[in-house]
Amino acid sequence: MAKMEPFMFMAALISLAVSAVFYVWYATRMRRLARQGVVAGGQAAPGETLLLWEPGRFATMMAMLGLVFLTLSMTFRAVATGHGPFSNMYEYSLAWSWGIVAALLFFQRRYGLKTLGALVMPVAVAFLIYAYTLPSRALPLVPALQQSLLLTVHVAVAMIAYGTFAISFGSAIFYMAQRNRRLGWLPAPAVLDDLGYRAVIVGFPFMTLTIVLGALWADVAWGRYWGWDPKETASLVTWLIYGGYLHARMVVGWRGNRSAVLLILGFVGVLFTYFGNYFLGGLHSYA
Repeated sequence: MAKMEPFMFMAALISLAVSAVFYVWYATRMRRLARQGVVAGGQAAPGETLLLWEPGRFATMMAMLGLVFLTLSMTFRAVATGHGPFSNMYEYSLAWSWGIVAALLFFQRRYGLKTLGALVMPVAVAFLIYAYTLPSRALPLVPALQQSLLLTVHVAVAMIAYGTFAISFGSAIFYMAQRNRRLGWLPAPAVLDDLGYRAVIVGFPFMTLTIVLGALWADVAWGRYWGWDPKETASLVTWLIYGGYLHARMVVGWRGNRSAVLLILGFVGVLFTYFGNYFLGGLHSYA
């Protein structure tokens, strides 16, 4: 099993990198056809369907294949090490990339927006390239990581939360690009605004569960539920940003630019939480 894991990792990296290239090709083709009046609002005219969707279909197929390879890589590693992907940044990066790809395929199927892959898939590939630069050798778990089942669930729900937040980030970036330019190759602003909201609706409960499970693990590992460790604090701030976004949208009625800015800030908070142990230290610095 351990010998198969690196091959599955490389297969996933190659598949998803090819998928990213074809997503970008698809978006570029959409842009060109929009200038010719063939597409509008991210949709093709009836006579252009096969011509337009060919690179998008291949991008989706490679994304699905890459997700299978990545799942196998994580499974083989879990069987070989006896624990989930939570012992170091290499494993975290695989888990986050998996969450992003899975979320992209889910929302792409629901909304039919392949152009989103041109922005989101490179993020997933970037995390795999980052993982490739890290030591991948499995080491004995430090004492704080002995509660394998609890930590496995903690990381699993975090994968879903971070993956869906990447979708909301991509939709917010495209919304900001679309708001004043009326780019025919992108979906309408209202569609992008709704997509960002739906992604947070899915991800926020999982982010909440991530923090709750992390607190339970902290009590087992360190004897307290909350200690204002830098990574704990960063995760709380991120949760508050997305909670503030939902409150502002549902109670105050925020839409459009202000909501998009909050989604971008929220994803910055996710990245800060993820990489914060490098420069903030604290009890999570084992990773």
